[in-house]
Amino acid sequence: MWLLLLLLVLSIITYALIKRTVTSITRTPAWLLWLVIMTPPIAWTAWYMVMGDDEPIPLVWITLPLLICFIVYGWLISLGRIPTKTQSNTQTPSPSPNLEKTTNIPQDSVSIRPITATEEQSLRDCFPWGVYYLQNLDYRPQAILCRGKLRTAPEKAYQSIKNNIEEVFGDRFLILFQESLQGQPFFALVANPWAKSQHKEPQLATTRPLFALGLLLLTLCTTTIIGTEMAGISLEQWQDDLTLLLKGLPYSLGVITILGIHELSHYLTAIRYKIVTTLPYFIPIPFFLGTFGAFIQMKSPIPHRKALFDVGIAGPLGGFIVTLPILLWGLSLSEVVPLTEESTLLSLEAFDPRFSFLFAVLGKLVLGSSLIAGKGIHLHPLAIAGYVGLVITALNLMPVGQLDGGHIVHGMFGQRTAIIIGQFTRLFMLIYAMIRREFLLWAIILFFMPSSEQPALNDVTELDNTRDALGLFSLALLLIILLPLPGTVAQWLQL
Repeated sequence: MWLLLLLLVLSIITYALIKRTVTSITRTPAWLLWLVIMTPPIAWTAWYMVMGDDEPIPLVWITLPLLICFIVYGWLISLGRIPTKTQSNTQTPSPSPNLEKTTNIPQDSVSIRPITATEEQSLRDCFPWGVYYLQNLDYRPQAILCRGKLRTAPEKAYQSIKNNIEEVFGDRFLILFQESLQGQPFFALVANPWAKSQHKEPQLATTRPLFALGLLLLTLCTTTIIGTEMAGISLEQWQDDLTLLLKGLPYSLGVITILGIHELSHYLTAIRYKIVTTLPYFIPIPFFLGTFGAFIQMKSPIPHRKALFDVGIAGPLGGFIVTLPILLWGLSLSEVVPLTEESTLLSLEAFDPRFSFLFAVLGKLVLGSSLIAGKGIHLHPLAIAGYVGLVITALNLMPVGQLDGGHIVHGMFGQRTAIIIGQFTRLFMLIYAMIRREFLLWAIILFFMPSSEQPALNDVTELDNTRDALGLFSLALLLIILLPLPGTVAQWLQL
């Protein structure tokens, strides 16, 4: 039954990702792309339902559908790819393959107006020789590329040239500072859809407090019902006595607190950097965990890599800080029980804490000598909320694409290196899922997630040492949550 639930969850997440990312660049129907992506997990689920959990899935049955569908998926996207309008017949390849994705700007609004000869000369005058030696201008469908040699510190150069261009052109352009594939910094001018002459009220669509509050209350209801079931109260019982729903509040309030702090940390950090963003929106569902989580959506460009890093890391750290006391409190209310052969990451009535290094250490810290080898934990609903918080933290810290971890490594190492790290992470998770099938859902989601995300306006200036250390800590936190307890440490802890 749990396999079908996971398949349903994956189906919904996959379709949402396709609608959000791919449908803007291809005419291929979203349902067809979704069907191709879902073929491997459907095949794997069918294997387990027919052969049972005791029969391991063959490696060929894992890799062959994945390889075929990945090729078909790329072919379908290219088959229906929407062509972009060109403004010049230049054949020089763009130094930035993701330039058209540099901001979350609708594709029909980014075509810039040709600049006159006088304006071009004024643009060239915006680049002082001692700051950035401008060599040539390239006119592209969606940007004017200004390429040359950097003569001073990136942050000083960006601010100086940005001020010069804004003095001449006002808010007509967004000024981007990126690195080419060869590592050479270049400037790009993109039409600004938030210009005052075009958008008089750019933040109007983000102020929907009643909608956000309604989703929060609805999520409170669905998580409370699921929490009541986790507390061992059947549907018939709480329908006869509605006061029994109070038993579901420990789980419900715990999960909502963790998700809320996670997204509020993102939100407040974004506001600090004057990034236009929506309020946190919860996603209620009437099954599984009672929610698909929560999210915010940034509506304006991120100014620089420091902001990208800070916004990315604020959520996982904020959520983890509140997860720890909730999990410790929940473990103190849980019971130690004998392990069974069926104990997995989803066996909440006989949970094996050795699946996670961090969880095992925290479990031993709280339950002490009663938690020994051969014993598991019957998780209290509040402990389940804390466990969900750890899972959410680990998933978001994955250094891939648009996840928080992707923002973190992008801020630390730049976009090109972040893409490489993301590809290695996908491969690692796929191999890891072959060993521990509980991570198969994660591996599939990561595999089809876009490999890159939108760079900052100033995507060249690097982080300071403090942020780098904090980023490395977040990656270490991911590993101690994700990886199992080593045998030597288990012996030392008598687990």
